[in-house]
Amino acid sequence: MHRRFRFFAGPVPEAACAVGVGSPAAAFGFTYGTQDAFSGGESGAFGVRRPLRFLAHRLEMDEEQVAELAAILNDLKTERAQAAVEERRSLTAYADAIAADSFDEGGASEAGKRRVQSSTDVQGAVLKALRKIHALLRPEQRSRFAYLLRTGALTL
Repeated sequence: MHRRFRFFAGPVPEAACAVGVGSPAAAFGFTYGTQDAFSGGESGAFGVRRPLRFLAHRLEMDEEQVAELAAILNDLKTERAQAAVEERRSLTAYADAIAADSFDEGGASEAGKRRVQSSTDVQGAVLKALRKIHALLRPEQRSRFAYLLRTGALTL
């Protein structure tokens, strides 16, 4: 939205924003409200980017918990980035199969298998991250985390 129009029209409702769709935040794994990890570069109270700072504030986490959560989210981010690479590789293999004089059934099939394996790996990484987050948080923090997931303020 144009900068001047935003001030004239007021804030955009959160429901109208597609945060995390096609943005680097989708690779990071967590988004909230109308901002993501790449909305600004300033550091928070613990020297971390906004999604982590948001969680630290909302869940009232101590510095040790924030450091552990940062490591968990970094692992998840790495796995999602690898899945994005595999997605691009599979699209290239599909394009090569179509462009060849005769359809390369084996290449296209292998690309599909890699894509499914990559999706399975991301699903496993999300499950592992959730397990670690569950162990990291205290019961009242887990209930707040669940609330953020249910209301859509936080996406996984």
